[in-house]
Amino acid sequence: MSHPFLEASIPDVVKQLKLDEKIALLAGPDWWNTFAVERLHIPSIRMSDGPNGVRGSSHFLPTPAQCLPCSTLLASTFDEELITQVGAFLAEEVKIKSSVILLAPTCNIQRSPLGGRAFESFSEDPHLSGTLAAAYVTGLQSKGVSATIKHFVANDQEHERTAANSVMSPRALREIYLYPFMLAQKIAKPWAYMTSYGRIGGVHCSENPELLQDILRDEWKFDGIVISDWHGTYGTAEALSAGLDLEMPGPPRWRTSNLVHHTLSSQKLFPHTIDERVANLLTYVQKMARRNPEVVYGDGAERSRDSPELRAFARKLAANGVVLLKNEGGVLPLGSRKAKRIAVIGPNARGRVISGGGSAALKPTYVVTPWEGIAKAAPNGVEVNYAIGCYAHKYLPTLENDLTTPDGKPGWLCTFYSHDAHGNPDKAVADFVVHDTRIKLNDFLPEGLGDTWTIKLTGRLTVEKTGPFELGLTVAGRAKLWVDGKLTIDNWTKQTPGDFFYGQGTIEEKAVLNLTAGKSVNVLVEYTNTNPPDATGAEDFSQPALMRGVRLGGAEKIDPKKAIEDAVNLAKESDAVVIIGGLTPEWESEGFDRPSLSLPGLQDELISKVSRANAATVVVLQVGSAVSMPWVKSVAGIVQAWYQGNEVGNAIADILFGTVNPSGRLPLTFPVQVEDIPAYPNLFSENGEIHYREDLFVGYKHYQLRNIHPLFPFGHGLSYTSFEFSDLTISDPSSHDDALTVEVSVTVKNTGSVAGSEVVQLYVSYPDVGVTTPQLQLRGFAKARDLAPREARRVMITLDKYAVSFWDTPRNAWSVQEGTYGVFVGHSSTDLPLEGKIDVKESFRWNGV
Repeated sequence: MSHPFLEASIPDVVKQLKLDEKIALLAGPDWWNTFAVERLHIPSIRMSDGPNGVRGSSHFLPTPAQCLPCSTLLASTFDEELITQVGAFLAEEVKIKSSVILLAPTCNIQRSPLGGRAFESFSEDPHLSGTLAAAYVTGLQSKGVSATIKHFVANDQEHERTAANSVMSPRALREIYLYPFMLAQKIAKPWAYMTSYGRIGGVHCSENPELLQDILRDEWKFDGIVISDWHGTYGTAEALSAGLDLEMPGPPRWRTSNLVHHTLSSQKLFPHTIDERVANLLTYVQKMARRNPEVVYGDGAERSRDSPELRAFARKLAANGVVLLKNEGGVLPLGSRKAKRIAVIGPNARGRVISGGGSAALKPTYVVTPWEGIAKAAPNGVEVNYAIGCYAHKYLPTLENDLTTPDGKPGWLCTFYSHDAHGNPDKAVADFVVHDTRIKLNDFLPEGLGDTWTIKLTGRLTVEKTGPFELGLTVAGRAKLWVDGKLTIDNWTKQTPGDFFYGQGTIEEKAVLNLTAGKSVNVLVEYTNTNPPDATGAEDFSQPALMRGVRLGGAEKIDPKKAIEDAVNLAKESDAVVIIGGLTPEWESEGFDRPSLSLPGLQDELISKVSRANAATVVVLQVGSAVSMPWVKSVAGIVQAWYQGNEVGNAIADILFGTVNPSGRLPLTFPVQVEDIPAYPNLFSENGEIHYREDLFVGYKHYQLRNIHPLFPFGHGLSYTSFEFSDLTISDPSSHDDALTVEVSVTVKNTGSVAGSEVVQLYVSYPDVGVTTPQLQLRGFAKARDLAPREARRVMITLDKYAVSFWDTPRNAWSVQEGTYGVFVGHSSTDLPLEGKIDVKESFRWNGV
C-alpha cells in the first residue's frame, strides 16, 4: 500500500492546507496523538510517557509495559554504553504501543532532593546529566523513535510549577540548567523538546522567544519540533510566535479556530508564523512516518512484550545502578557469611514499589517483589522469615489483587452512566473490567456521555486475615463507598483538599471494618465528575482542573507498637537482618514536593530498634533521591536501591548475596539535614518566584564551598573488592578554530579478590579567570567494567573546550581563559588521589555548541 505523504513536498502540502486545517495541526486532538488530515494523506502519530517505561495511551485501561529503573539509578551506573542500550530497549517498547515518540528523557537538575520529580532526573551535576541524556537519546533515535527531551528549562520543583518564575543568574542558567540540554543537543541532537511549565525572566518557557528561538534554534541549530508540557500552553499568539510548534494535549485550549482567527485579524499573529509552525510539524511527522511506516500506518493496537532476554537486561540494569553506601565489617554479601536465619523486615519488603509517581508511573507486565527475590535467591539451608515492622504508605495500598467482579473475574466492574436533566445517573453507557483500584479518567471516556456523568465500580473483596481492615477513598470529583449495601465512606458531601491526582483531589477518607478471612464482601464505589456544591477550602490554581479519578485502598489495621516489637523479636532470633523501606509513588511524585527528608511512618524508629537488637542489620532504601538517616551509625550496611522497575526483587537479591558486585556511584550528594541542601531555604516558590540563590553552587559544589560534610558525597559508592588508580597522563591541549581536545588516561587495577567494575571520575579546577568558579567540577568519567582480581586496565577520558570554559555574561558567550587548570582523578568528589594539570596557552570565546 502506498503512502503519498512519505514522498510529499512539505512546502507544497502547506500551500494546499486550509487555514483551519493548519490550526488543527498545531494542537493535539486528544491526549496522545497529533492531528490527521485525511484529505492530504497526513497521518496522525502517537506519543507516550516515559522516562522509565512506555505506558501507552490510556491511564484508564493501560497496556502492561516493561518498567525500567528510574533515572537516578541510571545515572548511578556512570555508564554511557549501558544507557544507550536503555534508549534502544525503550524504543522497541514505544513501537509496540503503536507510538513513535517517547516523552523522555528528563534532564532537569536535582537542585533539591525534595523535588517531587527528582527521581525522573539524572543528577545534580550538569555534565553527568547531559552526557547520559545524550546516550539515552542516541539509543532511542538509533531505532527511529523520537526523544522528547524535557523540561526545557528549570522544572526543578513542583510547587506552583505552572506559574513560578525561576530567578537565576545568566551563568547559573547556562552553566547548570541549560547545560544538560546543550550537551544532549551537541552529542545526540534530539528530534523534539518539551517546554517547562514555569517561567524564565518572567516569561513562560512555552512562549519565551529567547529560549525557543534565540538559544535553541539559532544558537544550538535545533531543527525539530517543540512540544508543550500537558496544559503548559498559556496563550495563542505568544507561544506560536515564540516557536512552540505543538500544544498538548487536545482538545486544544488556545489553538482553536476562533482564537487563532482573532489573533490573525488583530495582527498579533501573522500567517507566515502559522506556516512556519505547520512546516516544522509536518517535516517532523513525515520524518517519523518514514522511519516507522509499519507503526504510523499500522493497526494502532497496543501490545506488551516479555522474554527471558528482556528480563535479563532489566535485571542487569537494575543491579548495576545500586549504590552500596556502607558495609561495616563486611556484612555484605550475605552469601559470604554463615547466616542460616535471615530476617526480612520492612514496609516495602512485600510491596510492589517499582517507580515514582506521576507521568513516570505505569502498569508493569510483572513485578518481582524484594521478598520474592530474596526468598528465591537464598542458598539452600538458609531460612528466610518476614515481619512488616511498620507501615509507611501515604495512601492505603490498592486492592486489585483482592477483588473480583460480580461474576467472578479478576478485577472489578466499571460501568459508565450518562445523566438526566437533573444530573442523576439514568442510562448505562459502557462496561469495563478494570484491574486497578486507581481509576484515572483524564485521557479516556466512552461515547455517549454528557458534560457530567457517573461511574459505578462493583466487586467482591476478599481478605486473607480475619480482623480489622481499614479502607480509604480518595477522589478528584465526588465519590461514596458502600460495603454490603452500607454507606461506609462519604467523600462526596463534604471534602478536604489533598494532593491526590496532581493536587486536584482530596485527602484519603478512611473507615475500619471487621472482615473475615476468605469471606467476600460486596464493594460499590459511586463516582461523579462534579464537585460538591458547598466545596470549601483553598482551591489549588497551580494545576489545570482536568484530572478526574478515584482511588480505593485498604490494608489490615495493625498495632504500630506490636508490629515493631514483633520485628525486633525476629531480629534477635536471626543471624542477619535486611530492612527494606523508603518511599513510594505516593510520597515521591509529580504534582507536589516532599515535605521533608525523613522516611515516612515509623521507619526510623523501626530501623533504630532492630539494629540495636541485631548488629548485622542492612537497610535497603527504595527511594528516588536522598533521605535522612539518623540511624546511619547504628546499622552495618546501607544499600541505595533507588526505584528498580519490574526486576526489583531479583536485583536486590543479586546485590545482597553477591551475585552482582555493586558498582553504582551516587549521582547526587546526600545531606545530613535539610538545612544542608544548597537551595535551602529557597525550596519553594515565594510570591510566584523561585530564587536560585545558590547560583552555580549546586550539589557537591556547595558542600565544598562551605566545607560542609555530607552524609554521603557525590560519586561515592563501595564495592566487594578494591581498586587502585595510577599512572595519570594528560596530553597537551590540541586546539584549532576555537576547539580544544585533551586526552586523559589512567590505570585502574582491581586489588581485591573478586571481579568488579569501577568508575573513574575526573574533576577540573580553574585558575583565577576573573569570575567566581566552583572549587571542582565533574568534567569526565568512564567505567572500567568487569575487572578480574589483580587485573589492570588503561582507561581514557577525552576533554573538550567545555571542560575549561565558563559563561561570559557581559559578552554573552562561552569563554576559555589562558592559564593552568587542575585535573583531579579518583573514586568520588572527595576521594581524588591523582592530580595533574592542563596548560591552556590562548584564550578564546564562542557561541553555539
